[in-house]
Amino acid sequence: MPRHRRTQEGQASVELVALLPLMAVLAALGWQAVVAGQVVWLAGTAARAAARAHALGNDATAGARAALPRGFRDEVRVRTGPEGRVAVRLTVPVVVGSGGLGSVAREARFAPQGKR
Repeated sequence: MPRHRRTQEGQASVELVALLPLMAVLAALGWQAVVAGQVVWLAGTAARAAARAHALGNDATAGARAALPRGFRDEVRVRTGPEGRVAVRLTVPVVVGSGGLGSVAREARFAPQGKR
């Protein structure tokens, strides 16, 4: 067997092992982007539900919580404003570790409905 061939036998395995941490970091960053996108979508949904509840004279926070999955219900912050405006803020959870990556705020508005 030629000498140069013998020294390259494990080269592919070494390169793969060296790239595994980079692949893990890229996968975590990709998953974090997916989670952040979901939080943006959930915040908009919760804002619309809170605005509907507020327009009907019900509790806006309860309306927002009802539109969210269990894991986000305790973290939602709702602020009502004039003319049926409602602002909802959700924290973006971190995929690896604990804490939050920031927050997402969305607003919605439904005109207050008169009693019939």
